[in-house]
Amino acid sequence: MPSQLFLTSILNHLFAGPVDKVLAVLHVTPQYAQAPITNAVAMELLLFVGLLAYFVAIRLTLSVEKPGAVQHLAEMTHEFVSGQGEQIIGHGYERFTNYLTVLLLFILLANLMGLLSPWLESPTANVAVPLGLALVTFVYYHFHGVRANGFGYIKQFLGPVWWLYWLLFPIEVISHLARVLSLTVRLYANMFAGDLLTIAFFSLIPVGVPLLFLGLHLGVAVVQAYVFMLLAAIYLSLAVSHEH
Repeated sequence: MPSQLFLTSILNHLFAGPVDKVLAVLHVTPQYAQAPITNAVAMELLLFVGLLAYFVAIRLTLSVEKPGAVQHLAEMTHEFVSGQGEQIIGHGYERFTNYLTVLLLFILLANLMGLLSPWLESPTANVAVPLGLALVTFVYYHFHGVRANGFGYIKQFLGPVWWLYWLLFPIEVISHLARVLSLTVRLYANMFAGDLLTIAFFSLIPVGVPLLFLGLHLGVAVVQAYVFMLLAAIYLSLAVSHEH
């Protein structure tokens, strides 16, 4: 049996049977039938519930005259993401603000979970989570690229010179696929290394020095969330541009 966090253990105790049945329908066999829910999945579920509660709280407490702390935080986040979207994407950036905001908050909180409590861990330190986020972003910006440009979106993969189409097309396809790898490895490697260094130094020197690495880990968590959101905005800008 793998090592399980407290929440993971509870979820597996309650839902291992139903989850195994769903996975069987999808022809997926978990490594441990008694524990098909991993720590990363449990942390993602917790994060999903937390973000859902946060957005519901914002909706229920909206006030023009007396905005509360939650509303102020939401407005600051929205203004920050909107500002980035307007600078990078330009006209029509509003339709992407919701996705970019959720992406930023999800990755930021996922990165920080391992610092909040010994009962939690950062799901982004598991390679499957950054890969899933990268794939969703990949599909999202291509979908909007086709939506904005129609069949003309193919021009982004062909280049300006018609007689080089045969050469540029595979190169462009590979470069777009490499974006998935880049987004995944950048986020995963930084979070995994940060967690590993923090654990190592807490084991060797339990007082003093590890606090420095906790501060560095906090900085890396914030920067990596921002970089992921920034790259997603850049890819969206390139995809929806009408000047290919």
